[in-house]
Amino acid sequence: MVRRALASAYGGEESYARAVAALCTARLILPTVPAPPGAEPGLSEREPAGDADGSGPAEDHHGPAMAVVHLRSAAGAKAVAVFTGADALLAWRPDARPVRCTLDDVAATVLETESVAIVVDVAGPHPLVIEAPLVEELARGHRLVELADGGFGWVWLADGGRASPS
Repeated sequence: MVRRALASAYGGEESYARAVAALCTARLILPTVPAPPGAEPGLSEREPAGDADGSGPAEDHHGPAMAVVHLRSAAGAKAVAVFTGADALLAWRPDARPVRCTLDDVAATVLETESVAIVVDVAGPHPLVIEAPLVEELARGHRLVELADGGFGWVWLADGGRASPS
């Protein structure tokens, strides 16, 4: 269902929103790779936040420090890559370590690392770019949903665990 939505995402405003809404309920894969010496910090909150003095990537007791993979545009803008499946990740970079996540986790990582966008399935067949202000809403834990009337709205869990529409 998610990949079908991605395939039609650029067919109009509603199709794009429908693809983002599908991603909001999907399990995604955030690629991590061994951090090169002197790499800038940028691990998601699900990964250790840094070494003891907070100056760099965390050391994993089972291997080298891992870092989130960033993409850079020709203009120098930084984006966080995420994938809809292991096959898409392996087709792009077989050495990347998969970390399961949700779209709001990835959006939070975008803000933490001062990136500007999320790039879904960068190697295709249907890549999708999500930029601000959607990234900011997602990072706050909001989920885009399609409403019964065909429109779209934001929902999130309010205090008490009930869904609240925006």
